[in-house]
Amino acid sequence: MSSPKPDTLLFFVNGKKVEERNADPETMLLFYLRDKLRLTGSKSGCGGGACGACTVMVSRYQPRTRTILHFSATACLVPIVQLHGAAVTTVEGIGSTKTRLHPVQERIAKANGSQCGFCTPGMVMSMYTLLRNKPQPSLEDVREALSGNLCRCTGYRPIVDGYRTFCQEANCCQGNGVCRQGNGDCCQGNGDCSLDDGDCRRDNGDCCQSNRDGAEPNFLQEKPQLFEKEDFQPLDPTQEFIFPPELILMGDRDSVPKTLSFCGERTRLLCPGSLEELLELKAKHPEAPLLMGNTHLGPSMKFKGVLHTLMISPIRVQELFEVTHTSEGVWVGAGCSLSELLTLLQKIICESGAERSELFRALTKQLKNLGSQQVRNQASLGGHIMSAFPNSDLNPVLAAGNCKVSVASSSDRRELPLNQDFFVSFGKTLVRPEEVVLSVFIPFTSKGELVSALRHAPRKESAFSTVTCGMRVLFCEGSSVVRDISLYYGGVGPTTVKAAQTCRALINKEWSESVLSRAYDVLLEELELPPSAPGGKVQFRRVLTLTLFFKFHLELLHKLKHMGWISGEVPQRLLPLPSYIQPSVQHFQTVSDSQKSHDAVGRPIMHKAALSQATGEAVYCDDLPSPPGELHLALVTSSRAYANIKQLDVSAALQMPGVVDVITAEDIPGKKVRTDFGYDEDILAQNQVLCVGQMVCAVVADTKAHAKRGAAVVRVQYEDLPDPIFTIEEAIERASFYEPRRSLERGNVTEAFRSVDHIYEGGIRLGGQEHFYMETQSTLVVPLGEEQEFHLYVSTQWPTSTQVAVAETLSIPSNRVVCHVKRLGGAFGGKVTKTAILTSIAAVAAWKTNRAVRCVLERGDDMLITGGRHPVVAKYKVGFMNDGRIIAADLEYFANAGFSVDESLTVVEKMIVQMDNAYNIPHLRGSGAACRTNLRSNTAFRGFGVPQSCMVMENMVTDVAMALAMPADKVRELNMYRGPSLTYHKMEFNAENLHLCWDECKRRSDFEARRRAVELFNKQNQWKKRGVAIVPIRYGIAFSEGFLNQAASLVHIYSDGSVLVAHAGTEMGQGIHTKMQQVASRELHIPISKIYISETSTSSVPNTCPSAASFGTDANGMAVKDACQILYQRLRPVMQKNPEGSWESWVKAAFFDKISLSATGYYRGPDTYMDWEQMEGRPYSYFTYGVCFSEVELDCLTGDYRTLRTDIVMDIGRSINPSVDIGQIEGAFMQGLGLYTLEELKFGPSGLLYTRGPSQYKIPALCDMPLSFNVYLLPDSDNPHAIYSSKGIGEPAVFLGSAVFFAIKDAVSAARSDSGLSGPFSLDSPATAERACLAAASTFTHKVPVCEPGSFKPWALEI
Repeated sequence: MSSPKPDTLLFFVNGKKVEERNADPETMLLFYLRDKLRLTGSKSGCGGGACGACTVMVSRYQPRTRTILHFSATACLVPIVQLHGAAVTTVEGIGSTKTRLHPVQERIAKANGSQCGFCTPGMVMSMYTLLRNKPQPSLEDVREALSGNLCRCTGYRPIVDGYRTFCQEANCCQGNGVCRQGNGDCCQGNGDCSLDDGDCRRDNGDCCQSNRDGAEPNFLQEKPQLFEKEDFQPLDPTQEFIFPPELILMGDRDSVPKTLSFCGERTRLLCPGSLEELLELKAKHPEAPLLMGNTHLGPSMKFKGVLHTLMISPIRVQELFEVTHTSEGVWVGAGCSLSELLTLLQKIICESGAERSELFRALTKQLKNLGSQQVRNQASLGGHIMSAFPNSDLNPVLAAGNCKVSVASSSDRRELPLNQDFFVSFGKTLVRPEEVVLSVFIPFTSKGELVSALRHAPRKESAFSTVTCGMRVLFCEGSSVVRDISLYYGGVGPTTVKAAQTCRALINKEWSESVLSRAYDVLLEELELPPSAPGGKVQFRRVLTLTLFFKFHLELLHKLKHMGWISGEVPQRLLPLPSYIQPSVQHFQTVSDSQKSHDAVGRPIMHKAALSQATGEAVYCDDLPSPPGELHLALVTSSRAYANIKQLDVSAALQMPGVVDVITAEDIPGKKVRTDFGYDEDILAQNQVLCVGQMVCAVVADTKAHAKRGAAVVRVQYEDLPDPIFTIEEAIERASFYEPRRSLERGNVTEAFRSVDHIYEGGIRLGGQEHFYMETQSTLVVPLGEEQEFHLYVSTQWPTSTQVAVAETLSIPSNRVVCHVKRLGGAFGGKVTKTAILTSIAAVAAWKTNRAVRCVLERGDDMLITGGRHPVVAKYKVGFMNDGRIIAADLEYFANAGFSVDESLTVVEKMIVQMDNAYNIPHLRGSGAACRTNLRSNTAFRGFGVPQSCMVMENMVTDVAMALAMPADKVRELNMYRGPSLTYHKMEFNAENLHLCWDECKRRSDFEARRRAVELFNKQNQWKKRGVAIVPIRYGIAFSEGFLNQAASLVHIYSDGSVLVAHAGTEMGQGIHTKMQQVASRELHIPISKIYISETSTSSVPNTCPSAASFGTDANGMAVKDACQILYQRLRPVMQKNPEGSWESWVKAAFFDKISLSATGYYRGPDTYMDWEQMEGRPYSYFTYGVCFSEVELDCLTGDYRTLRTDIVMDIGRSINPSVDIGQIEGAFMQGLGLYTLEELKFGPSGLLYTRGPSQYKIPALCDMPLSFNVYLLPDSDNPHAIYSSKGIGEPAVFLGSAVFFAIKDAVSAARSDSGLSGPFSLDSPATAERACLAAASTFTHKVPVCEPGSFKPWALEI
């Protein structure tokens, strides 16, 4: 049946034929492209298909229809052996800067949609695939196509704006979010359209997409704009790649494909060409899994270490893709992808009418939210059913709809109903090992049969459901009496569960409130979850079982009313949250007309590398070609939180194929620790481990796969030590702190508390945050083989720190070590300390083996090892007057630092120094402590403690407002600093611009009108509430340690007139290289096109300081300016001799006159300091101010929310580059939105981090972007403390994401008010759907009993 000799794999990549005679089934397309074909444009961001960085387009010929199918796919989940006969297109294949840019590449770049650029190729390919299938897409098409692509830098707005230029805007009010009919009616009809996606959404006739409730926003772009649509080249579909004719001929010729066999190092894969062969193979090898889309099997092999020595791929068995229509329903081939299923169901819905397609509509609704576009393109219907996930989105609906599957073996065929008996246990079904699911039957519905599908997930899109359900009711004709009912839930047990008792309680009953009231009790009783259930969120999940059922109830009532089967009033419709992305505004000050055309400062110039990033040509650390003999390094990490190492056995690893050596602490020739603030951290654990994930040793091998397999067999014997500390409360109880602890005080807080009208004591818990830079920690160490020289190619924010760490670890001088940084794929503070340690380990391996060593962490290891933003528990006591004036406050901050000190002490110091934010509180005391725990060590993160510190202050101010029943904005405004002021650590500043931002934000957002509209909305809606919030930020710029504020540069002018600039800053998406080009352009009086920056290198600029603290442009800009001024002064005499000459002629003349055309520049930086004994200091150079308004709409039944609008006004002085700065503001805001509302780190009781990838840890996606996202730069602002009167902007806007948190809290407060609850209440950060739903305190929440803490062992710790 199959040849023992492996077959040759044949496919095309970018129009070129690829024949692979040794195709390994374990090799994924991504790594084949990168390692074998050297196409490094596709990036590895997560390895699990959940980030979209590796998106490519796959094209297949369909012989039956003679059509070409194009679909996007995540290359990290596509085994190359699945591509026989397919064509792959990567970002390199559609255009380049060397030949011709594709419009998709051009528009994302010129719209400023690429910052660090690591995600950009994936974005490009998702959009490219959409345009291949639909050259004139709708904005909804664009949104859906990009839903599976994550970006950590941009905030998504510029990406959407760039790509919406391909769209044909609808004639409906959707074009700008307001009705155009003149009378407020929706132009699509009477405003009562019942589209599944909620497009026409209001009963009252208002526009379906407007969130203004009749108030029309000004969406007309104010000049100047960041880009002009007219400048873009048009899309010409005729210029795209044609599908290879050879593959068409091969498809037509192979009418009966033969079985293919592919053998790898550990695994064999068989691809049968017929159903008969497939069933014979399954009979012979029942244990062999079927490989279709690889969205389930692939992650289990990669992340869980599951090994299958034989796999069977039925991808070429035509019977698995057939669709058969019958009078009762449709049989869908089990091999059909979920995208194909969605298209099929949508077609049947159009052809069959509403009455017969109820089930199809419900499935369509779930399919739109199931995974990303890429995952739906790859995953199969049969594979989804057979994976039997307990929180499957489709299985509850299929079961409720009385669907069935047809299965076959070599000796039998049978049909199995998809019911409660089909799902046996976790991941198990009734299908026997030797059987194959052939097809799935989906029936039509009958008259009076109504079906619904509902789900809730941590993120609106591309997220596994928390709870999902499928519900079907058959009513007796003409009445509301239940004839039959099926209720199935996912996410409330180890399998898909039927609520059988609830169904029995409802059959033959009239569908009424009284009957349902009893049904809720039955439902709650039979779907009981133990408090320690895997996945946690037990109370929330139980509440969701009720609220989703209630939503079903409301839906049924409206359908019955529409059918005329019931009379009388029905409750208000519960409509979907708004979803249409409206045009946005970016307002900035244009340059003066008198500014010379070559002077680039102040102009919205595109990021210098944007085009290279969009074409995949931009080189990141792991894109560098492999030096000869290169080895790959994989780490072995601790599985215990607190233990002695009794034995380290590496013998098995050394026997593994390809393994060259194992590096332990004993191999380190120099310092074995890194020391910070007097505390040592082992580079590799020596005798003891202090957290799960601490690095113990490293395996080096000839391939990354071999290194990983070697690491998996290293055995560490531990002796557990008693009482590890995980939580802040445990650390406080046992006085486990890093010293020193810090405190500041102004006035007499204790005495002031005696004279106030009110005292309130409260607090807030803030969760940590993962950096989730798209490019994981990456380093390449190359020994030069002479004089102990090493070249480091590293993704680091601080090249000198890495250089020094390696030198000390190897016990060699720093002049033997050169650190090169081309660019970083994001960093956010996370590529400083741990990067130096990782590079030191790789350097030891390179030193020991005398071979180049590459270490690129996988996403899970990166998250396990590196740490993130500090979780904080804060307590406060505040004294205030009846009019809202805050007189005294006492605040305590406790940060979970982890097992090593890292930068935690300085993070806590900044928390204390900035805790007053924008408020002048006469009597203020703050103290902070870094708690020493047995978790991974937390580190610097964008904002460096300020996002936590200011959040506590704003929560306290909000509590004051709630206690007084005053609007929070009034309390904020009343207590702000005004005019010339003194901080509570005695630093002088002027708060005028803070108030200008505040007033401008209120004006731009139409704050008062929107607040009134929100109050009206809340009166009219019971289960949905809106909230608004406006918050300020006063953010200090520069390092408080003065020596870190210095910078140097090196500028060369070559004899042809071209200029090469080197400086100490690293490019990580913030556009520092672009700004340095602009600085050099102004100072040298030449166009920016003549200036180039290659890399940051310690051999060009020594003793660099970290690119951090929002001070990179300030410091390096002044250093570049200094060098350029020196050079220009040298050229002045030459220019005066020949005033009519050109730049090139002056440079050449200077060379012949023996004038040096190279200069170093230096900037000393401000002398910042903080005297903690005297409680005073000037820790910053100046302040950046900003104010943010946000409005949200909250679904009180599920806690889900949508940010309707955000308006940000920032004072950033005179922007050097408005497009870069606005991008930084938007990206920082979205990162803050994630911090305060979405991103949750979960640790198990043993200290193990559960959330180790994008499948478990949700950063904001495009669906989380505010529907209207507007940024305004405060005009006419000057700053004498920074270059060209600009201001640092990288970090301040992170805190402004808290406006969404407080808007949610405002909406929750409105919901609580309906329940008779008032005054301050606890809402910890992030304000996830779980927390918002439970805090809203609906009647359903009260039905669910709460288990007492301490009475059970929780699934996850409260960190």
